[in-house]
Amino acid sequence: MFVSIVIPLYNEEENIEPLYKSLKSVMDAEGKDYELLFIDDGSIDRTSELLEEIRQKDNNVRALSFRRNFGQTAAFAAGFDHAKGDVIVTIDGDLQNDPKDIPKLLSLMGEYDIVSGWRRNRKDPFLSRRFPSMVANYLISMVTGVKLHDYGCSLKAYKADVVKNISLYGEMHRFIPAVASWYGVKIAEVETTHHTRLRGKSKYGITRTIRVFLDLITVKFFQSFSTKPLQAFGPIGLVSELIGFVICLYLAIIKLSGQSIGGRPLLLFGVLLIIVGIQLIGMGLIGEMLVRVYHESQRKPIYVLKDSEDEKNT
Repeated sequence: MFVSIVIPLYNEEENIEPLYKSLKSVMDAEGKDYELLFIDDGSIDRTSELLEEIRQKDNNVRALSFRRNFGQTAAFAAGFDHAKGDVIVTIDGDLQNDPKDIPKLLSLMGEYDIVSGWRRNRKDPFLSRRFPSMVANYLISMVTGVKLHDYGCSLKAYKADVVKNISLYGEMHRFIPAVASWYGVKIAEVETTHHTRLRGKSKYGITRTIRVFLDLITVKFFQSFSTKPLQAFGPIGLVSELIGFVICLYLAIIKLSGQSIGGRPLLLFGVLLIIVGIQLIGMGLIGEMLVRVYHESQRKPIYVLKDSEDEKNT
């Protein structure tokens, strides 16, 4: 098993050397072939220079540098795209995740497709970091149906064929287990050590939590309706049209009885519901056409096979 360890970095010059030494010590002791793939996310300190120095003296180290700061999700996506390993491990570059936990994750990779870390005794401020994270974890687990205690923990291990088929954007890296569940993967969660940040400055804030909630809506939609958008918009559209039709039928009966309906707000509401219903169903049909064109042009199947002798022989 060849292991790629993907480490995103943004202005972490103080942590690079101790992080590298710790990772190298753990992986050398593990006895597996490995690579350390550092992703410099547009740092403006000496991160890039230090990575180049390490890369030149260690053949197991690779480094990618962004032209500007694109964010952690983009860094993970680049790592997944360029990783050579059969298993890909992700870990933060701030030394709050402990590299000594990596063997614990790798030991479960034969049985599971994704092994996620759980910072049970998290060493972060409660109000600004831990409480928003608890709320987010509860909502993500409830909405997606994939129950994890700690979606935000970057220390995770993935089979390469799982993550290389997932497109990442926004803050989607934390939703990988939920997105991957569409493929029918097996997911495990193990407790990991979490340390207080000793050097450098945290890049997380409350605004990031808001972006996570918005991305959760996207994940739920694609998880449930990515190949059947009409089933998302159609029922709402039909209900809207039905209510609008009933309202207009009621007003028509009143009109035929000789009463005036021209000044009634209910008339406008009924017509509005019918128009909205038509638009929603139209959006669903357009979505169905786009999905069909996409799958036919990309020859992308709407199913995923397990490893099998037939698949291996093709």
